[in-house]
Amino acid sequence: MEPIPNATVYIVDDDAGVREALAWLLRSRRLPSESFDSAEAFDAVLQSRPPPREPCCLLLDVRMPGMSGIALFDALLARGATHAMPVIFLTGHADVPTAVDTVKRGAFDFCEKPFSDNALVDRIEQALALSAQHLALLRQRKDLSSRLADLTERERDVMRCVVEGLPNKLIADRLDISVRTVEVHRARVFDKMQVKSAVELANLLREAS
Repeated sequence: MEPIPNATVYIVDDDAGVREALAWLLRSRRLPSESFDSAEAFDAVLQSRPPPREPCCLLLDVRMPGMSGIALFDALLARGATHAMPVIFLTGHADVPTAVDTVKRGAFDFCEKPFSDNALVDRIEQALALSAQHLALLRQRKDLSSRLADLTERERDVMRCVVEGLPNKLIADRLDISVRTVEVHRARVFDKMQVKSAVELANLLREAS
């Protein structure tokens, strides 16, 4: 898989040896990482920062003193943070049923200790790719919202008719305006929405919905 630019892998585990081993593994694959020794420490840092703008994922130990990995996952899930930051649980054999349940609830995957380095990195790269895809969609939606906000009320009316597939004459009749006025508004809609056809406009609105 091609490297994901500007990606970060977060490691949350109370075992210093595990954190160091994972950080070394990630460095060997040219994957930057940040390590935390508790769920509380990571959550505090996460809440002090703006939402992720670059691809990331979280390697999260299930059992830790204080806040458990499951409790942190539940908090992230409630905040809707696991789409931009997929969670991979690191679990012992006894925790497998719990980890399976978290996958059903939205965790990306779980890796049982001791895990295969190659298999873990493969899943990390897939999680980062999913994060990148989600963030790209958010940027697309934000860009589309900006374009839509630039439309006048009349241009929005015309756009809705265009997306329905109505010809200019029927749009003019529906909105009680001249065909020439429809043509002007239609051209402005295409220009502001950065499309060249009604089909392209409809596809843009559908893909970002």
